[in-house]
Amino acid sequence: MLRRLLQPVWVLLAIIFLIEAWLWDHLEPIVARAVAIIPLARFKQWLSERVDALSPAMTLIVFAVPIVPLFPLKLVGLWLLTHEYWTSAVVTILFAKLLGVGVTAFVFDVTRDKLMEMGWFERLYQLVMKLRAKAAELVDPVKRRIRELIAGNGEGWSSRTLRLIQRFRKSVHEAR
Repeated sequence: MLRRLLQPVWVLLAIIFLIEAWLWDHLEPIVARAVAIIPLARFKQWLSERVDALSPAMTLIVFAVPIVPLFPLKLVGLWLLTHEYWTSAVVTILFAKLLGVGVTAFVFDVTRDKLMEMGWFERLYQLVMKLRAKAAELVDPVKRRIRELIAGNGEGWSSRTLRLIQRFRKSVHEAR
Protein backbone atom coordinates (compact mmCIF):
# COMPACT_ATOMS: atom_id res chain seq x y z
CA MET A 1 0.00 0.00 0.00
CA LEU A 2 2.82 2.41 0.88
CA ARG A 3 4.47 1.67 -2.45
CA ARG A 4 1.25 2.59 -4.25
CA LEU A 5 1.00 5.85 -2.28
CA LEU A 6 4.60 6.77 -3.10
CA GLN A 7 4.26 6.00 -6.83
CA PRO A 8 3.36 9.63 -7.78
CA VAL A 9 6.35 10.88 -5.77
CA TRP A 10 8.69 8.51 -7.61
CA VAL A 11 7.22 9.56 -10.96
CA LEU A 12 7.70 13.24 -10.05
CA LEU A 13 11.31 12.62 -8.99
CA ALA A 14 11.90 10.66 -12.18
CA ILE A 15 10.48 13.51 -14.26
CA ILE A 16 12.74 16.03 -12.51
CA PHE A 17 15.73 13.74 -13.04
CA LEU A 18 14.88 13.32 -16.71
CA ILE A 19 14.46 17.07 -17.18
CA GLU A 20 17.98 17.50 -15.81
CA ALA A 21 19.24 14.77 -18.15
CA TRP A 22 17.37 16.31 -21.09
CA LEU A 23 18.91 19.72 -20.33
CA TRP A 24 22.34 18.10 -20.14
CA ASP A 25 21.87 16.30 -23.45
CA HIS A 26 20.54 19.36 -25.25
CA LEU A 27 22.86 21.96 -23.75
CA GLU A 28 26.03 19.98 -24.38
CA PRO A 29 25.83 20.46 -28.20
CA ILE A 30 24.94 24.14 -27.70
CA VAL A 31 27.96 24.55 -25.45
CA ALA A 32 30.07 22.76 -28.07
CA ARG A 33 28.84 25.24 -30.71
CA ALA A 34 29.56 28.16 -28.37
CA VAL A 35 33.04 26.76 -27.81
CA ALA A 36 33.51 26.68 -31.58
CA ILE A 37 32.25 30.26 -32.07
CA ILE A 38 33.78 31.94 -29.03
CA PRO A 39 37.51 31.39 -28.59
CA LEU A 40 36.74 28.74 -25.97
CA ALA A 41 38.32 26.01 -28.08
CA ARG A 42 41.76 27.32 -27.10
CA PHE A 43 40.61 27.57 -23.49
CA LYS A 44 39.29 24.01 -23.65
CA GLN A 45 42.61 22.79 -25.08
CA TRP A 46 44.51 24.73 -22.41
CA LEU A 47 42.27 23.33 -19.67
CA SER A 48 42.63 19.79 -21.03
CA GLU A 49 46.41 20.08 -20.90
CA ARG A 50 46.27 21.33 -17.30
CA VAL A 51 43.81 18.60 -16.28
CA ASP A 52 46.08 15.92 -17.77
CA ALA A 53 48.81 17.05 -15.38
CA LEU A 54 46.52 16.86 -12.32
CA SER A 55 45.71 13.94 -10.07
CA PRO A 56 42.13 12.62 -10.27
CA ALA A 57 41.33 14.18 -6.88
CA MET A 58 42.49 17.62 -8.02
CA THR A 59 40.49 17.14 -11.23
CA LEU A 60 37.40 16.68 -9.06
CA ILE A 61 38.02 20.16 -7.64
CA VAL A 62 38.34 21.55 -11.18
CA PHE A 63 35.00 19.89 -11.98
CA ALA A 64 33.25 21.25 -8.86
CA VAL A 65 34.60 24.82 -8.67
CA PRO A 66 32.79 26.37 -11.68
CA ILE A 67 29.44 25.64 -10.04
CA VAL A 68 30.27 27.73 -6.95
CA PRO A 69 30.00 31.21 -8.60
CA LEU A 70 26.50 30.37 -9.83
CA PHE A 71 25.18 29.86 -6.30
CA PRO A 72 24.84 33.62 -5.58
CA LEU A 73 22.88 34.01 -8.82
CA LYS A 74 20.41 31.41 -7.60
CA LEU A 75 20.18 33.27 -4.28
CA VAL A 76 19.35 36.46 -6.21
CA GLY A 77 16.59 34.50 -7.94
CA LEU A 78 15.23 33.35 -4.60
CA TRP A 79 15.40 36.90 -3.24
CA LEU A 80 13.44 38.13 -6.27
CA LEU A 81 10.93 35.35 -5.67
CA THR A 82 10.43 36.29 -2.00
CA HIS A 83 9.87 39.92 -3.01
CA GLU A 84 7.29 38.86 -5.61
CA TYR A 85 9.26 39.83 -8.71
CA TRP A 86 7.93 36.68 -10.37
CA THR A 87 9.13 37.19 -13.93
CA SER A 88 12.59 38.40 -12.93
CA ALA A 89 12.89 35.54 -10.44
CA VAL A 90 11.93 32.86 -12.97
CA VAL A 91 14.24 34.32 -15.64
CA THR A 92 17.14 34.56 -13.17
CA ILE A 93 16.65 31.05 -11.81
CA LEU A 94 16.27 29.55 -15.30
CA PHE A 95 19.33 31.46 -16.54
CA ALA A 96 21.37 30.19 -13.57
CA LYS A 97 20.10 26.65 -14.15
CA LEU A 98 20.85 26.63 -17.87
CA LEU A 99 24.23 28.30 -17.38
CA GLY A 100 25.08 25.84 -14.61
CA VAL A 101 24.19 22.80 -16.69
CA GLY A 102 26.06 24.24 -19.69
CA VAL A 103 29.22 25.00 -17.70
CA THR A 104 29.05 21.63 -15.96
CA ALA A 105 28.68 19.84 -19.31
CA PHE A 106 31.68 21.77 -20.69
CA VAL A 107 33.89 21.06 -17.68
CA PHE A 108 32.76 17.43 -17.43
CA ASP A 109 33.67 16.91 -21.07
CA VAL A 110 37.20 18.13 -20.28
CA THR A 111 37.58 16.24 -16.99
CA ARG A 112 35.63 13.01 -17.68
CA ASP A 113 38.57 10.71 -18.43
CA LYS A 114 40.51 11.80 -15.37
CA LEU A 115 37.45 11.60 -13.10
CA MET A 116 36.72 8.07 -14.31
CA GLU A 117 40.12 7.00 -12.97
CA MET A 118 38.60 7.20 -9.49
CA GLY A 119 36.72 3.98 -8.85
CA TRP A 120 34.06 5.56 -6.63
CA PHE A 121 33.37 8.29 -9.20
CA GLU A 122 33.02 5.75 -12.00
CA ARG A 123 30.62 3.68 -9.85
CA LEU A 124 28.65 6.85 -9.04
CA TYR A 125 28.52 7.74 -12.73
CA GLN A 126 27.28 4.23 -13.60
CA LEU A 127 24.66 4.49 -10.83
CA VAL A 128 23.44 7.82 -12.23
CA MET A 129 23.20 6.29 -15.71
CA LYS A 130 21.21 3.34 -14.30
CA LEU A 131 18.93 5.74 -12.41
CA ARG A 132 18.44 7.69 -15.60
CA ALA A 133 17.40 4.54 -17.45
CA LYS A 134 15.09 3.55 -14.58
CA ALA A 135 13.56 7.06 -14.51
CA ALA A 136 12.93 6.88 -18.26
CA GLU A 137 11.32 3.47 -17.82
CA LEU A 138 9.12 4.85 -15.03
CA VAL A 139 8.07 7.96 -16.95
CA ASP A 140 7.57 6.35 -20.39
CA PRO A 141 4.02 5.11 -19.65
CA VAL A 142 3.08 8.59 -18.41
CA LYS A 143 4.57 10.20 -21.55
CA ARG A 144 2.77 7.65 -23.74
CA ARG A 145 -0.55 8.40 -22.01
CA ILE A 146 -0.04 12.17 -22.40
CA ARG A 147 0.71 11.70 -26.11
CA GLU A 148 -2.47 9.63 -26.46
CA LEU A 149 -4.49 12.32 -24.71
CA ILE A 150 -3.02 15.05 -26.89
CA ALA A 151 -3.67 13.02 -30.02
CA GLY A 152 -7.24 12.45 -28.85
CA ASN A 153 -6.93 8.70 -29.22
CA GLY A 154 -8.83 6.48 -26.87
CA GLU A 155 -12.33 6.39 -25.49
CA GLY A 156 -11.92 7.93 -22.04
CA TRP A 157 -13.68 11.15 -21.05
CA SER A 158 -10.45 13.12 -21.43
CA SER A 159 -9.95 11.90 -25.00
CA ARG A 160 -13.53 12.75 -25.88
CA THR A 161 -13.20 16.17 -24.26
CA LEU A 162 -10.00 16.87 -26.17
CA ARG A 163 -11.63 15.85 -29.46
CA LEU A 164 -14.55 18.16 -28.65
CA ILE A 165 -12.17 21.06 -27.97
CA GLN A 166 -10.31 20.35 -31.21
CA ARG A 167 -13.57 20.34 -33.19
CA PHE A 168 -14.63 23.59 -31.51
CA ARG A 169 -11.27 25.23 -32.33
CA LYS A 170 -11.54 24.05 -35.92
CA SER A 171 -15.08 25.44 -36.27
CA VAL A 172 -13.98 28.80 -34.81
CA HIS A 173 -11.06 29.03 -37.25
CA GLU A 174 -13.27 28.03 -40.19
CA ALA A 175 -15.82 30.72 -39.26
CA ARG A 176 -13.18 33.45 -39.67
